[in-house]
Amino acid sequence: MSERWRAALLLQNSTIGEAAESLTNNSLRIVLVVDEKRRLLGSVTDGDIRRAVLSGAQLTDSVAKAMNRAPVTIEEHDVGKKALRIMQVRDLLQLPVVNAEGVVIGLETFQDQALRPKRENPILLMAGGFGRRLHPLTQKVPKPLLPVGNKPILETILEQLVDEGFVQFFLSVHYRSDQIEDYFGDGAKWGAQITYLREEEPLGTAGAIGLLDRAKIDKPLIVMNGDLLTRLNFGRLADYHDEHPGSATICVREYDYQIPFGVVHGENNQLTDIVEKPVHTVFVNAGIYVLNPELLSLCTVGKPLDMPHLLQRAVADGKEVRMFPIHEYWLDIGRMEEYDLAQSISA
Repeated sequence: MSERWRAALLLQNSTIGEAAESLTNNSLRIVLVVDEKRRLLGSVTDGDIRRAVLSGAQLTDSVAKAMNRAPVTIEEHDVGKKALRIMQVRDLLQLPVVNAEGVVIGLETFQDQALRPKRENPILLMAGGFGRRLHPLTQKVPKPLLPVGNKPILETILEQLVDEGFVQFFLSVHYRSDQIEDYFGDGAKWGAQITYLREEEPLGTAGAIGLLDRAKIDKPLIVMNGDLLTRLNFGRLADYHDEHPGSATICVREYDYQIPFGVVHGENNQLTDIVEKPVHTVFVNAGIYVLNPELLSLCTVGKPLDMPHLLQRAVADGKEVRMFPIHEYWLDIGRMEEYDLAQSISA
């Protein structure tokens, strides 16, 4: 998203004439009326000004007399093909991007969306687990097909990635794989290309990589657990990996834990300090990775392997593994508590 959108900002105490002047100068064909904290109050287009003038408004009147007070907006984590779909359905040429507080942080245009390039990174979604911790829900349905809101977990993940321009997908499947393959097919319904990696036996969180045709993987591979819901911008993750030297990137989250006692510090049997119930912060694995193609050779066809072991091998071989902190919404649906939480959030 370029910074051109800043030229479309107009403070709420401006006039209709100033809005018209901004429309002439900014080439974006829209003015975003904001308060002092850049919170969106409304939008103004050439049509809005014409209608206001025909209704008797003067160019010296407040811009509030001409602005649309309920413009359609989109949040940053939805930028992508979802923005294009909204503009097509609502017949819009522009779509303001706001954060959770309603502050303008960008502007998507139909032209920008139509010209948005495809992302060439292949995506591997791990969808073969048994989901035993979610019994009885997963006794007849694989966890990736459990509904959250009005669609399966894996469909939400797929749609998000497609919206960001990713097209090539691999799904590793094992438990009740027929249901997953029947539901998603070849992916054409979502504008995706899906290839299935069928695990005859469970291969762990990285073993399915050995089933890939390495000759066809020439871009960094994004690997993700198929039970994660997140608002992470995967395009930014891919860009970060490309811009920083390293053979792999692991996404991490901060995790706080509190020791329920006073922690005693000392030296040579002498008390130096007592810290009451301290809180410690550590990074935990977020289950999302980017791997350069050369790392795929560390995986053997049909041999179980977990991702932590793969990355440890890479480090032992002298390769750099970068960390990418996730601050966005992230939920690992591994237990009933997380599944219930996901349902409440979607509601």
